[in-house]
Amino acid sequence: MAALVTNAFGHGLGSFWDAVVAPESLAALRLTLLCAAVGAAVNAVAGLATAWVLVRDRFIGQGILNALIDLPFALPTVVAGVTLYTLYGPLSPLHVNITGTWIGITIAIMFVTLPFTVRSVQPVLESMTFNAEAAAATLGASAPRIFRTITLPTLAPALLTGTGLAFARAIGEYGSVVFISNNLPYRSEVASSYIFSLTTSGQTSAAASVSVALLVIAFALLLLFGALSRRLSRGQR
Repeated sequence: MAALVTNAFGHGLGSFWDAVVAPESLAALRLTLLCAAVGAAVNAVAGLATAWVLVRDRFIGQGILNALIDLPFALPTVVAGVTLYTLYGPLSPLHVNITGTWIGITIAIMFVTLPFTVRSVQPVLESMTFNAEAAAATLGASAPRIFRTITLPTLAPALLTGTGLAFARAIGEYGSVVFISNNLPYRSEVASSYIFSLTTSGQTSAAASVSVALLVIAFALLLLFGALSRRLSRGQR
């Protein structure tokens, strides 16, 4: 990190700022944050639902599904990128081409970040007792109301933590999006691809500057989600 910051500010603060606010840089950052936000939001819902099924249901193949959740952690992300490009590229067997679109980038991000939400919520669900929910049910509360007023508030801190981790991880994703994004400047070029293009063209100082900007954004997001999670946890005591 020290080497990265030193390289970013090696030519002064003005050079750092110019690299970060360059039109192509801002376009890449905007697209990255948009796709990361949408992917994290969708995975908050999908991750909660997946964790719920794994903990509170019993079905054939449950162990296999539980193992598959961690697949993005073990699988090289570039392999996921090639797979997504094969399934949803110009020669898609499903006749669905989403390359060069924010939708394709978001789907790739969702694939690699889903485990963060699932694994954050799952232990909390496993440790929960059903006493409060059962009491509410005997008093006539409907299932949606029980979930909204009892279950969800309990899970909210863990859900926020997982969503924050997914968001921070998504803004730096490269391998899974490099093929499906097509890396078109001002259209489908994410920040990680832009940094790579700067590096290959010899603009290492500019690449380091944008990298530091991504690092600051990710760190700020983790602090924000962490603070919100702690505040919710304190409110439940």
